[in-house]
Amino acid sequence: MKSLFFTACIGLLTLTSVSAQSLRKSEEWISLFNGKNLKGWETYLDSPYTADKSAKKAPIGLNNDPNHVFSVVTVDGKPALRISGETFGGINTLADFENYHLRLEFKWGTQQWPPKLGQPRDSGLLYHSAGAHGTPMLWMESFEYQIQEGDCGDYWGVMDVLTDIPASKNDKGKYVYQPGGTPVMFQDKTPNGRSCLKSPDTEKPSGQWNVVDLYCLGDTCLHVMNGKVNMVLMHTRHLVNGQVEPLTKGKIQIQSEGAEVFYRNIQVRGIKKLPVELL
Repeated sequence: MKSLFFTACIGLLTLTSVSAQSLRKSEEWISLFNGKNLKGWETYLDSPYTADKSAKKAPIGLNNDPNHVFSVVTVDGKPALRISGETFGGINTLADFENYHLRLEFKWGTQQWPPKLGQPRDSGLLYHSAGAHGTPMLWMESFEYQIQEGDCGDYWGVMDVLTDIPASKNDKGKYVYQPGGTPVMFQDKTPNGRSCLKSPDTEKPSGQWNVVDLYCLGDTCLHVMNGKVNMVLMHTRHLVNGQVEPLTKGKIQIQSEGAEVFYRNIQVRGIKKLPVELL
């Protein structure tokens, strides 16, 4: 049976110039962003922010972006995906991926929007995304590679997902990734909670480009920031009708969450093993 990665690649033929022959090679990079438009992606937006929760309107919804929260711009001489952050939401691939290495670059813009004015700039890379938009947490069920000033690489579980992470508590009682440590299970509404802090912090100063690498093989995922591993997830899974099942594939989402951010050079390739030098 063909791997899901190759199935996804066939669907990407229309937005890349990669030949069909090269698509058969799992280690060939596939561009997910053509630098011209958002072909191959879809958007979902919540309702515009209002301080009066009783006045909140229905979500703007799918592929409806009147204020151009998501757009293609030129930054530092190269095309980039601009996410204004004005309205909470996300942009996600139409294709699903499994057993892959995702690489992209990001840097922060200057604009911020309520309710996050004055807070650390925030976005997020959500992977193995499955199910519907508009969940109680807004985004599709997924595992989050946090993209937030000072917190890049943190793990956050969106909806009913579970994972094990080698971790230990710091002096503030929060779990921090610890290479070689005892695996801890993270799940919402449990004593350990849904999040784990990265280690080390390798994000560059605001305004500089950062390189994000995400490796997913089977039920293991590595968060790599600027060449350094700072989080490892094991046994990625989720609840389905009350039963725990593996979750090892899905769409790729990028969040809009109150801050301007730019993404570029978004590309993916299939992998058959995790890089030994990182492990």
